[in-house]
Order: sequence, then C-alpha cells, then structure tokens
Amino acid sequence: MTHRLRLALAQVNATVGDIAGNVRKILAACDRAKEAGARLVVFPEMVITGYPPEDLLLRASFLTENLAAWRKVAGSVRGITAVVGFADRDAKGRAYNAAGIAAGGRVLGVYRKMHLPNYGVFDEVRYFGRGREPMAFPVGKARVGITVCEDVWVRRGPVARLAREGAGVILNISASPYHAGKWEERRELLAGHARRTGLPVAYCNLVGGQDELVFDGGSMVVAPDGKVIARAAMFAEELLLCDVGAPSGGGPVAPVLPPEEEIFRALVLGTRDYVGKNRFPGAIIGLSGGIDSSLVAVVAAEALGASRVMGVTLSSPYTSRESVEDAHALAANLGIRCLDLSIGDAFGALQRTLAPTFAGRAPDATEENLQARIRGTILMALSNKFGEVVLTTGNKSEMSVGYATLYGDMAGGFGVIKDVFKTTVYRVSRWYNGSRGREVIPDRVLTKPPSAELAPGQKDSDSLPEYEILDPILRMYVEGDCSVPEMVAAGHPESVVRRVVSMVDRSEYKRRQAPPGVKITPRALGKDRRMPITNRANG
Repeated sequence: MTHRLRLALAQVNATVGDIAGNVRKILAACDRAKEAGARLVVFPEMVITGYPPEDLLLRASFLTENLAAWRKVAGSVRGITAVVGFADRDAKGRAYNAAGIAAGGRVLGVYRKMHLPNYGVFDEVRYFGRGREPMAFPVGKARVGITVCEDVWVRRGPVARLAREGAGVILNISASPYHAGKWEERRELLAGHARRTGLPVAYCNLVGGQDELVFDGGSMVVAPDGKVIARAAMFAEELLLCDVGAPSGGGPVAPVLPPEEEIFRALVLGTRDYVGKNRFPGAIIGLSGGIDSSLVAVVAAEALGASRVMGVTLSSPYTSRESVEDAHALAANLGIRCLDLSIGDAFGALQRTLAPTFAGRAPDATEENLQARIRGTILMALSNKFGEVVLTTGNKSEMSVGYATLYGDMAGGFGVIKDVFKTTVYRVSRWYNGSRGREVIPDRVLTKPPSAELAPGQKDSDSLPEYEILDPILRMYVEGDCSVPEMVAAGHPESVVRRVVSMVDRSEYKRRQAPPGVKITPRALGKDRRMPITNRANG
C-alpha cells in the first residue's frame, strides 16, 4: 500500500436486539473518528443487531428494523467512510451477514459474507445465505478490501483474490468469541495474511458479553511484515486509531495480559453484561467459605460494585466454624453485604418428613443433596423477593463429572465459573490476591482441602480423583474428544480414565439443566459440546 490512510477501529459493546442503542453507539463513534482525523471508521460484524441474534433473525420484523437502522446510519455518515456490520436481505427474503459501506450520506456498497461458520457455538448456515463475490472500495486514493470474520479463517477465502485485484489494505470485521489465548491465534492468522499478500490487515472485533459468550475486543492492525502496529485493549470499548500505508504509520499498542488476568477480565465482563443487559439490580451468592464461591464473589464485586452483591452463608450441622469465618472475612475484604442463615431447622424438618419412607435405609448422597437443595431454595427465594440474580459457583471440573446437585448448588441464573477448571480457579484466585497486594481471598481458603461439607469430615477427594489428576483427563475427553486408549497412552491410569469418562457421560442430563456461564476454554460445556443424553457410545 503506497497511500497513507488513517483508519479508526470502533471496538464497541453492542447489545443483541437493542438496535436503537447500537445505532447511537455507531453514530457517536463516527463523530469521534471524524474529529480524530480518520478517513475510515470500521465497526464489528453485525454491530447493528448485536451478535449472535440467533432466532431473532427468523423474524421478518427484526430484519426490517435492522435494515431501517442501516439506512439511517448510512444517511448520517458524512465527512468519513464507515464500514458497518448488519443483516442484509434479498428480494426473496433470504438474510445475509453483511458489511455495509457508507459515505456522503449514501450507501456505497454492501458485501455479503462468503464463508459461514457452522461449528462450535456458530449456526450461521441456519440463518444466512452465502455471499458470492469479494468486494473492495475506494477511500481517497486507497483501495480497501472487505472481509467478515470467517472469511479470513478459511484456507481459500477472499483475501488472496482481493490482493490480486488491487486492494491496498484488507479489513476484517468480526464477532469472534473469546477463549483463553485466542488473541494470539488471531494475531498469527492475520500476520500470515499480511506476509502472503504484502498488505496491511486491519481487524475490528466486537467486545462485550452475550449470554455465555464473551467478545474480547483486541482489535489490531498488522503491517505487511506481520508486526502488530496497533492494538486495542481487551475487554473494553475503544476507538483505535492507526495510520497505514506510510513508514511512520501505526498507533497505540495495548500490552498483552498475563493468562490469569485475561481469564479474570473475561469472567468480569461476561458477568457484568449478563447482569446489566438483563437488568438485574444485583447478584446473590451462596458463600461456603470455599475457593469457588470466593472467586465468584470477587468477580461479582469487580463486575457490579460491592454495593450490588450480597453473600449468604447457609450453615448446616456439618459446616465448620472456619468456613463461616472465611466467608465473613472475604465479604469484609470485598465490602459486600453478608447475610447469615441456617438450614439446620429446614434439614431436620425434611428428614422427619421423609423418615417413615426412608426407614431401613442408611443415609447416603440423598441426605447430602437434600442440604444443597434447601440452600438452592433459600437462594432462589431471596432472588424472587429482591429481584437479584443468583450466581452459581460450580466449576468446570465439577460440572463435567456431575459433582453438583440438581436444584441445589446448580440452582441460579448464571454460572460464572462453569467453564473454569478447578486447578484454574486456584491459579486465577492466587493471581488476584497477588494483583491486589493482599489476601482478599483468605489464605486458608487457598490451602485447605476442598469440601462440600455435606457430611462429617467430607473432602472432594473422597468422591473424585485429585483435581491435578482429574483436570488433564477432562481436557482430553471434554475438550479434545480423545478416546480411552488415547488418554491411557498419554500416561493416565486406565482405571481412573474409565471412571472419569463414565461420570462425564452419566451427567449430561444434569448439564442440560444448568444455567449459562462464561465461556473461557476452546470447548465449553453447552453449545460447544452437544452430546445426546440417551447415549450408549463407548468412550
């Protein structure tokens, strides 16, 4: 590229269905970009509708409203060229994932996404037709090639053709969901395109939480040699300015986050947007004095502010004094409210009610689960009364193997750490304390053996392999679809592997009834991993 071009990447937090609100964000960013001297302002994929709009796209009225919004945006863009993601529609009513180009108060062109992802969390073939032709457009003396998200992730996408046909810079507008370390995958992908074509590549990504997905931003511009010359922050709205096409070009480059901080910020953003976009006034958390509820409380306080978070201790006859002390210490350190309620009377009443029916049968997991279900009932009663959402505290290790109680600790509206393995929970918690320079999460919480405290002397390791053994097996089976022989060949004991596989498979019916939660791994439980409940396949 020989012509200098100042562009602005408008990394905005769009809300699905809030078309009017999204348009206000778009027009405000256009004004800021113009004031900053940009010739071109670029917005994320489907920014007008929010992403993913899912079956809203099947409503003709929704598509019509989005098209009217696109025309309003195009008619308002003056003194700058804008690239805006929206849902286009043809004469037969077929929808397309599209990028509109506008300047001077009119539409200059519309590009329809050519490659539709239909894997993992994506169902775009369900909703969209495929575009047929690449598109490039002029901005001053520069010629700009446009692509949408998946177009740059396929081997035979439109990038090479755009370069052959004279584009001087490649744009990619995207709504790329987060998982830990994904920004580096994107950087390598874009750098490869830049080096092969000899062109700068500008990438604008969505930011914000949408149900279980988090869009992490991290918009960037990569020079022809593959070097990142501008990068926006992760997990925050930003208007990133960059000059391309000149030796002295570039823009600000946000620092790379440590892995634990990256995960923590994803959890915070996902929780903040789920609570905020669904208009809950605050959040309720059952505080057990353990590591999982402690991390959820930390995330909630960071996301919502301490005044909007309430912790609740729900002591049973088996709850240790130390657990209550640790829960109170955490609440005091965070500055959140803490309500003390006992489940002892309710537990005793239910035991007496069931005693005639259970006569002659020894206590077992039934009585343990009964305690968890009493807690779930109380937390949901508080939610009903005060309107605040219950944040569940189960982690990915527990959810994978079914070490959770239906209608008990699984009861709630949002599972903050449901995609965070237990060993990662510890890593993130230790990072958090280190980043604050003090023990916000009490040290005893980080060092005592994990326990549900539903029976005398109970420890998680009584029912599960140690988490340092369990989590690597779960990564191979849940995320990697590895077979039992493959996991055994990797060095895991066969008896442990078969036990874990059986637990995972038997627990699918539980997971179907779990609340949504933040996705932070390449393959989360839920939309990413769709297994049949009735299933006799051999793991």
